Amino acid sequence: MLSLRLLGLCALLGVSHELVSAQAVPQTIHLRSRVAPAAATRRRRALKPVNVPLADDFRGTDLQWFGNITVGTPPQTVQVVFDTGSTDLEVASTVCGQPCAIQAMFNPNRSSTWSDGGQDFFISFSTGGGVDPVIDNDYELFLRLGADNVGIGQLTAVNTSIFIITNQTAKFSADPYGGVLGLGATLEPDELGPSIFASFVSQGLPPLFSLFVTPEKVGHAELTLGEIDNTKFDGHLTFACLPSDTGSTWSLDSTAMAVNGRRLKVPQNIIFDSGTSNILFPTNLTNEIYALISPDIKPFAAEPGAYGIPCTEIPKLRAEISITFTEQNGAPFDLTIPTSELNVGPFASNSNVCQTLINAFDGLSLVGGSLLKHYYSVWDVGAQRMGFAAISV
Repeated sequence: MLSLRLLGLCALLGVSHELVSAQAVPQTIHLRSRVAPAAATRRRRALKPVNVPLADDFRGTDLQWFGNITVGTPPQTVQVVFDTGSTDLEVASTVCGQPCAIQAMFNPNRSSTWSDGGQDFFISFSTGGGVDPVIDNDYELFLRLGADNVGIGQLTAVNTSIFIITNQTAKFSADPYGGVLGLGATLEPDELGPSIFASFVSQGLPPLFSLFVTPEKVGHAELTLGEIDNTKFDGHLTFACLPSDTGSTWSLDSTAMAVNGRRLKVPQNIIFDSGTSNILFPTNLTNEIYALISPDIKPFAAEPGAYGIPCTEIPKLRAEISITFTEQNGAPFDLTIPTSELNVGPFASNSNVCQTLINAFDGLSLVGGSLLKHYYSVWDVGAQRMGFAAISV
């Protein structure tokens, strides 16, 4: 899930939230974008890696993958999306009440280690849950800053910054998970202190994590902190360097694309966001891609940025999209989104029209779960690189 502001080293070894005050005078938290060297953690005693089982929020198509963390003393279990498109932690709280009723809520009054930071904020997302485009700021969280202990498996980040959700727009109310834990591409602390993952690394956890976000029909999805699980993929991992100015954003520079084998020379910086399901491309590129799939794919007026086609036409279409990147050794490689991802389900306002995978969003290019579930992915914060391998299912 990507907020409205993104913050923008790769060792050759072989997107933050915008927080806006809810008070009368706007407050902004400015985040730094320097990266701690991988060697900084090597002298510390290593922590054991942690595997986190992930559930798939499946509503006719794979939407989000989420898992358990604990907050407070004694620990209270909440469910969060592990989001590479952000750096902060937000969790549903009992202060939110009815708008958060479907989600497990953290009760700060029952935690002996909770510290109220005394500041209120709201966050406005530029990508919604699942495949929803954002319309009229309908994905907003109202937050209160505090600090408490956060646990993932046997790992604990002590007295770390947390935003508890005090209210949320209706779009969030159906989500089975109650928060977002950011896994951005930096270990550098910001004005709130280190991220949860950076805190684990400072204690000796290797500075990388891996994602196995499988389709709902496959199951056994998993986040691994501090390790690569070689049983989850075939062949070898292909690594690519992050751009030098990436900041907290997981992104790679693409040199070209191919749609059904027809090559497009459209260099793009592509953001990889595990908290978003579909694809966002600039309008011109979106139109160019859809023109190569079917002239019947049209903008859907009721949801700006979204496109659709009569559902009866979907089985007739081929829509294979390959994006070309560059390996650490300079060789090109492709990541491919298969035809099966084109249809993301009928529109609520017209069940005869099915939404298609790419939404137009000028200003950035982003891929999410629709690509990631076809690859085992390694997010190497210390070496500032990403790795991909075909999954073995």
